[in-house]
Amino acid sequence: MLRVVVLGAAAGGGVPQWNCGCAVCLAARTDHPEIRSTQASVAVSNDGEHWFLVNASPDLRQQVTATPQLHPKSMLLRHSPIAGVILTNGEIDAVTGLLSMREGSPFAIYAHPKVLAILTSNSIFDVLRPENVRRVPIEVDAAFEPQLPGGASSGLEILPFAVAGTSAWYLRGKDHPGGTTSTGDTLGLRIADKASGKYLYVITACAGVDHTLKRRLAGAPLVLFDGTVWRDDEMIRAGLGNKTGQSMGHIAMSGDDGAISSLADLGIGRKIFLHINNSNPAWLHASPERQALERAEWQIPSEGMEIVL
Repeated sequence: MLRVVVLGAAAGGGVPQWNCGCAVCLAARTDHPEIRSTQASVAVSNDGEHWFLVNASPDLRQQVTATPQLHPKSMLLRHSPIAGVILTNGEIDAVTGLLSMREGSPFAIYAHPKVLAILTSNSIFDVLRPENVRRVPIEVDAAFEPQLPGGASSGLEILPFAVAGTSAWYLRGKDHPGGTTSTGDTLGLRIADKASGKYLYVITACAGVDHTLKRRLAGAPLVLFDGTVWRDDEMIRAGLGNKTGQSMGHIAMSGDDGAISSLADLGIGRKIFLHINNSNPAWLHASPERQALERAEWQIPSEGMEIVL
């Protein structure tokens, strides 16, 4: 059995974003509190007792508090069901939550060496003491089994693979701590339960869908996929900034080369968008964008939604 809990579905800043008065953020603050969302992260487990996070969002403390599956066992002074964190990139909204896990419970961080180099280069992450928090390098196209605290096998098999993307935005124009190699900054994950064979894909950032990715995802029972923007230039059109989705390393939902079109007719059982920016009109239930998304059999998840495969 494989379980996944959506801890948050929003892109950086969440919904509503603290300093944003766009239509989506205004709706989230007033008439439609149901669309409020923390920043994207999911938790996966094959036993319902030990959980691995995919990315650690800045909202992690709030997400753990709101998620009973991640609460400490009763009557234990110190305990956490979180056995590890798997980082798919080094963006602020993927790594900052690690700082909320500094109080001494053991877990492991699994990340590509390029992302681990980012953590190493910033001394603030030294609060995660190595005697409690192991940093485990993972490689593209090399499956691994994450361990439980104490070294026991988890029974999960995780295959990281490269997808189109960019390095973290805050590193643009600077020397990357992990060097100049072209892969490792943006990963997708195939997560499987070894006993049952059940599996899912998590891809929180992706700049484009090529034939290799289509073949990989074809027939998958569940895909959680990058849904940052509805259209590539939506932030510019809305007056919210000068960045396109592509410049940030994110494919649009719509358009001939967008995620909805690119991943159609692949026999995917369930398709869920994650990492959705506050500029994206698909947040609004009555919007034509949301209706088009749902007609194409995509979902925007609610926080705390659990899926069992």
